[in-house]
Amino acid sequence: MAYFTTFFVSLTILISFFTNSCACTFIVTNNCPYTIWPGTLAGSGTPQLPTTGFELGSGQSITIPSVPGWSGRIWARTGCTFDPATGNGSCQTGDCGGRFECNGIGATPPASLFEITLGIGDGIDFYDVSIVDGYNLPLVAVPRGIRGGTGCNATGCVEDINMGCPRELQVMGSDEGNQGGVVACKSACGAFGLDEYCCSGQFANPTTCRPSFYSGIFKRACPRAYSYAFDDGTSTFTCKSMEYAIIFCPNNGMREPANSVITPPSIGERKSGENNINVGMVSSSTCIHELTFSMAALFCAPLYFIFLAYLKQCFM
Repeated sequence: MAYFTTFFVSLTILISFFTNSCACTFIVTNNCPYTIWPGTLAGSGTPQLPTTGFELGSGQSITIPSVPGWSGRIWARTGCTFDPATGNGSCQTGDCGGRFECNGIGATPPASLFEITLGIGDGIDFYDVSIVDGYNLPLVAVPRGIRGGTGCNATGCVEDINMGCPRELQVMGSDEGNQGGVVACKSACGAFGLDEYCCSGQFANPTTCRPSFYSGIFKRACPRAYSYAFDDGTSTFTCKSMEYAIIFCPNNGMREPANSVITPPSIGERKSGENNINVGMVSSSTCIHELTFSMAALFCAPLYFIFLAYLKQCFM
């Protein structure tokens, strides 16, 4: 009887661990009427995600597993062309060193950013959408499968700031691929490089660095997004969630992805020894939740086998 008690106690602990520590996924959706190339970048001290750059067609979604404590950012690149053999190329906005996979290189401003630090165990997640470095696409971030925390609000920037971007901040694109006209809007820091706009030098604190005329334009368009470096009060959110949906062009009809599973496009093969975790393109909500569990199990598999060994000892 004691063995069965030990078994169920251990099983409860394992299930609790899976629930609280392992199910950490990002679901990236492209609602834009054109292809985008999202990029990911891990913060210092945390591993890169299984993919650091990928192609995402209009109406497609992808589920990316993470780990507890992961910190980093996700953004979209636009107007990209890449050499299929080498993975080299360039993007009109959000470029990361001219590579298909960003591999530790961040977005070249201007780019709209989703930023997050996942909690460990019962620790809460901190997340935001930032246009401090400028803006290229509208996006929203929505926590799903909420397990705790307070707030747990959606955040983002749904307005097309490019439409009302001041001329001195505009980034103009080529006419290829329907990417002509204004493709991004620089921050004042990026456009002028002055300390008062960059919150640097004598302006490197919240007392001296105040909202500017230009950050005010961003803030009025997107009240929940970071508009300048010390915009914490209205722009940082907390939650404890199993997954976060990151949706680009959320107001573009909010189309549901097609009911199909698509093999993600790839540029070349990863070198031997690199992480070759398959990141599946998904469309239906059913597939998303199945992949969420399976990817969580992937990260927790070693603990699963340790648990089985422990059970074997209990019943011997």
